[in-house]
Amino acid sequence: MKGIVFLGQHKLEIQKFEDPKPGPDDVILEIKASGMCGSDLKVYRASEGPSSLGLGGEDKQVIAGHEPCGTIVELGKNVNKEIFKKDMNVMQHHYKGCGSCVHCSTGWQQLCVDGVKEVFGVTGHGAHAKYMKCPANTLVKLREDISFKSGAAISCGTGTAWGAIDRLLLRSHETLAVFGLGPVGLSAVMIAASMGVNIIALDTNEQRLNRAKFFGASSILNPKKLDNVVDSIKDLTKGLGVHASIDASSSAEARSQSIKCLRTWGKACFVGEGGNVNIDVSNDLLRRQITLIGSWTFSKHGQFACAEYVADNKLKVDQLFTHEWKLEQAEEAYKLFDKQSDGKGVIYPS
Repeated sequence: MKGIVFLGQHKLEIQKFEDPKPGPDDVILEIKASGMCGSDLKVYRASEGPSSLGLGGEDKQVIAGHEPCGTIVELGKNVNKEIFKKDMNVMQHHYKGCGSCVHCSTGWQQLCVDGVKEVFGVTGHGAHAKYMKCPANTLVKLREDISFKSGAAISCGTGTAWGAIDRLLLRSHETLAVFGLGPVGLSAVMIAASMGVNIIALDTNEQRLNRAKFFGASSILNPKKLDNVVDSIKDLTKGLGVHASIDASSSAEARSQSIKCLRTWGKACFVGEGGNVNIDVSNDLLRRQITLIGSWTFSKHGQFACAEYVADNKLKVDQLFTHEWKLEQAEEAYKLFDKQSDGKGVIYPS
């Protein structure tokens, strides 16, 4: 089979691989949709391997793609055939830990006490290929009323937004500021708006701002056109600031603003990877009783809960996608995605 491999320095290759065979506890998925996530760009652009991003591994070349959704085509001998069956449609929680520690046993394999063993698509073979091998205990059944590409989005980008919103414990009368309107930020807008939350969406890209309005944002702000972002947010909230914020931009400036725009007792959640932030701990946090949360994606159970919410509330996750690509179009797909000027892409390897 063929698979997409990120080489770093904005380069990739389509390479040939042997079709995978399952170990005793593994399944083989035929990938029906493999989402393109903003986190892909960290590896795509990196001057060194995944270890330079703090994800461990041996910096070997692996098949990219960490938003897998597909169909089980083969099962290992130890896999419970009462739970997992051939031709079952599934999503995959894209981490592998020890499988038995306090975190792995509750669905948080990326938080494994011994360290995450593999991040599929980053340090282990991922979903940008026709087939993918993964442990059966990383699978989440895909409901019939969720498309493969929506399942792919839930497997990282939309699921990450769900994880942040879950941590923030938002109420329907509250106001949320979302900084950065890539796939994660737009997903946050869509989910929170469906809960009745008032959304202030911020991005420097007008197209993404317009999409945020489509997904339910009450107000949109372009920081490039404002003298003071924090004052502009406070003008929209009777001078008090927002109840909560999500930074999905990874911008140091936006992260700082996402804290400063909060009202007293507010909560900020960082989900954008990499970079840093500079804050005045006393004035920005302590003396305003601010809670700062770091949220790394979601648990396997959170992925299931996100999918249930999406389906039950008929959220338009499919409409996050603006581009669909064949495997052979990978170079063109990632050159466009690297501009971060448009919506989400999906690759169909089969």
